[in-house]
Amino acid sequence: MAVPKKRKSRSKRDMRRATHKISAAVFNECEKCGAPKQPHRVCGACGWYNDRYVLETKEVEG
Repeated sequence: MAVPKKRKSRSKRDMRRATHKISAAVFNECEKCGAPKQPHRVCGACGWYNDRYVLETKEVEG
């Protein structure tokens, strides 16, 4: 099994970890209903994806 000969410095360790940050989720507007949805996902509000309806959704009484 490979084992490093020398210890990595704190600077090198931290430079490597600098790219491990969490980014905020991206949301786009649904083309049909205008609700926020993630790209390349079915709209949870209306069931629209790729120019067609793929899910049946329930109407919520409010």
